[in-house]
Amino acid sequence: MNPSFPRISSVDILRGLVMIIMALDHTRDFFHITAMTADPLDEDTTTLSLYFTRWITNYCAPVFVFLSGLSAYLSSRKKTTEEASIFLFKRGLWLILAEVVIVTFGLTFNPLYHVIVLQVIWAIGCSMIILGILIRISFKAVLITGLILLLGHNILDYLNVTSNVWKVLFTALGTIVPITNTRFLLVLYAILPWTSAMLLGYCVGHYFKQDIPAATRKRFLLIAGSTATALFILLRSINKYGNPVPWEMQKDTQATVLDFLDVSKYPPSLDYLCMTLGPALLLLLVFENAKGKWQEIVKVYGTVPFFYYVVHFYLLHFLMVIIFFVSGYTTKDIVDPDVLMLFRPATFGYSLPVVYLIWILVVAFLYRPCQWFARYKKTHTNWWLKYF
Repeated sequence: MNPSFPRISSVDILRGLVMIIMALDHTRDFFHITAMTADPLDEDTTTLSLYFTRWITNYCAPVFVFLSGLSAYLSSRKKTTEEASIFLFKRGLWLILAEVVIVTFGLTFNPLYHVIVLQVIWAIGCSMIILGILIRISFKAVLITGLILLLGHNILDYLNVTSNVWKVLFTALGTIVPITNTRFLLVLYAILPWTSAMLLGYCVGHYFKQDIPAATRKRFLLIAGSTATALFILLRSINKYGNPVPWEMQKDTQATVLDFLDVSKYPPSLDYLCMTLGPALLLLLVFENAKGKWQEIVKVYGTVPFFYYVVHFYLLHFLMVIIFFVSGYTTKDIVDPDVLMLFRPATFGYSLPVVYLIWILVVAFLYRPCQWFARYKKTHTNWWLKYF
């Protein structure tokens, strides 16, 4: 590990926690019986357990992006502005390439790449490039841009713009961009709303400098986290701005609460980002002095998030291929035209308890590989390790 960039325990714990929870959502995608045929957040058709399984994973992507920005700030402290900018630009390009080549294949297992899926790694890569440009201007430029994007991007909900460029930048929800007659991009993550989380994470990194008193940092985290959480409740209660779709009174109290909490992730709305990043800031405060066996275990996943992210997709998909054939499916069932993943017919899958069992086993299996790679990064200085 680079001695100029000491690891911060609270950051690794929070990042490790969201990486573990993230695997639950992807396990559900691969193995739940209704993952390809029903919306788990539809209060009219879902169950409380299925709704929670999907809803809790809302916290993963925004916290992942936010902490990437925070880490970018800390890693830039021992670099000149130009060096930090160039590194962010190169790492951003690498992450975009990794999303296209490595992550897409892990998700689809399609060697012909008929569909290239652009998700969170793509959003982080693009955001790093933007951050690399903004830090050349000033810290204030990063902060102001982040706040404008966070607070203002839902104004675009009132505009009817159909350009693919506009959708990719602001409003992507399964935006399809043709490459050839047989290949296309599937953009699930609009760039700029996610960029707001990275830019603000970068600015919050200021409070994690070694010369900032712990009391100052804790006070900031408490105020910022409480304010963001309260803003979510206020905006969602007013129900006029902050989310593309307003909530409505439902058939009973439970369904109404579920609709209230069902905010837009694609693209991430202001309500969504406040709902997720507010509690995340408070958890950073809670984990400030956390000690114990479970925290040490969780930190292992948080120290090598990109490694974990890539490997867990391949592990889940390989496991699915095995279960696919064991379940009696044959080669004629490998491709389902309604599903991106190969070896994943829309009718394939199991109940929610089985999904949870597979999730626990996969996360437990990945502990040793993550521990090994974290140790390898700590004891080696290969140039390529800076990009993982």
